Amino acid sequence: MIYADNAATTKMSDAAIKTLTDLLKDTYGNPSSLYEFGQKAKEVLEQARRDVADAIGAEPNEIIFTSGGSEADNQAILSAAKMGALKGKKHIISTAFEHHAVLHTLRKLEKEGYEVTYLDVHSNGLVTAEQVADAIREDTCLVTIMYANNEIGTIQPIREIGEICRSNNVTFHTDAVQAVGHIPVNVVDDNIDMLSASGHKFHGPKGVGFLYVKKGIKVFNLIEGGAQERNRRAGTENVPGIASMAAALKESVASLDSYKAKLTPIRDKIIRGIGEIPHSALNGDALSRVPSNINYCFEGIEGESLLLLLDDKGIAASSGSACTSGSLDPSHVLLAIGRIHDVAHGSLRLSLGEDITEEDADYIIKSVKEVVEYLRGFSPVWRDLVAGKKEFIL
Repeated sequence: MIYADNAATTKMSDAAIKTLTDLLKDTYGNPSSLYEFGQKAKEVLEQARRDVADAIGAEPNEIIFTSGGSEADNQAILSAAKMGALKGKKHIISTAFEHHAVLHTLRKLEKEGYEVTYLDVHSNGLVTAEQVADAIREDTCLVTIMYANNEIGTIQPIREIGEICRSNNVTFHTDAVQAVGHIPVNVVDDNIDMLSASGHKFHGPKGVGFLYVKKGIKVFNLIEGGAQERNRRAGTENVPGIASMAAALKESVASLDSYKAKLTPIRDKIIRGIGEIPHSALNGDALSRVPSNINYCFEGIEGESLLLLLDDKGIAASSGSACTSGSLDPSHVLLAIGRIHDVAHGSLRLSLGEDITEEDADYIIKSVKEVVEYLRGFSPVWRDLVAGKKEFIL
């Protein structure tokens, strides 16, 4: 089986598994307790905080551990919105192709009287710093733009956007769930005020993530209760999960160069191979994308059938975000970059892992070509296109 859905979740690394199991057996104390068992857990917790901070160029006291990226997104956005309202500022800037953890939170705020500007995304899957600069107003309290898109893998000009926000005294948050552990991220150099990440995207466990909050930025609790996480996130910390995530992140960041060196040529090989299929199109910029991501649209077929037949051939892939896999609607990301509904329905996302081989790449190319040809063979839409009854889009 070739697992090519790493953007949905990754296999836990050996280091993460060992850290998790060792701590589950031996370090089960509550880190808020004063006795030895608790203080041992506290030491592990704070070492994990230092490791996570080091991985993104932050200070340990700027890290809040969460249940994952969605919680971190919610806390960052709702906190910035509340602080903005206290200052009479209720305008937010984002993009049309954010993860739903961001978009749904913004929709909630719109119902509460906030105004949100959703920047148009160019056909290459990128927004520009100039768009952000043009959209900032006197009452703008937050800019929230993802670092790397979860479906098409495009990397946004975060450093430039952050610089514009900094010069306009506007809080800048980035959902970096698909970036951290995959490309170099430094919150200082990138001018980031708040950043969200999730452990299971870089070989850590599920249900654990973190929120970076720059010193001086105020956040409000989503969860009330105890005084954990310096009064910013109540609830007994999941020490084994947090430490396991930190071990995975430390390992991932240390191997970023080799990760890029291996995956980029294989990614590009698959892009070239699949690109030989007539009336297909790569989604997102060919260069400004994470090393693992390949996303294609194929005219005249449905993505669901494509995935099921690839699964029969031993290839696990997706058509977009795992968070919306039950939806019959086409990807909002693909619609945002200008794909029409009929074309967006026939999409394929391949997100590679470090264990991918050249032989796997050849098999993926061969299999996708075979499945697309097979599906088009009995597609009435494809027949109409070939017969000239409809015009080709791609």
